[in-house]
Amino acid sequence: MKKIKLKIEGMHCTSCAMNIDGELEDTEGVKEAKTNYAKQETEVEFEQEKVNETKIVDIIKKVGYKAHIINN
Repeated sequence: MKKIKLKIEGMHCTSCAMNIDGELEDTEGVKEAKTNYAKQETEVEFEQEKVNETKIVDIIKKVGYKAHIINN
């Protein structure tokens, strides 16, 4: 398992955070996603064999937000 933290741009409310978490957690290989609206950040725990950082960023973009990895 690997954990990454991402900075999220474009969230306007806690529903935005829930949308990101729901979409990520529906992705095979993602164990847990915790998005904090107040901090504008997401922490994602995932299996590297099934999903990678690029796919996670792409999923967040698909939902309508910008994401940048802030640690590995």
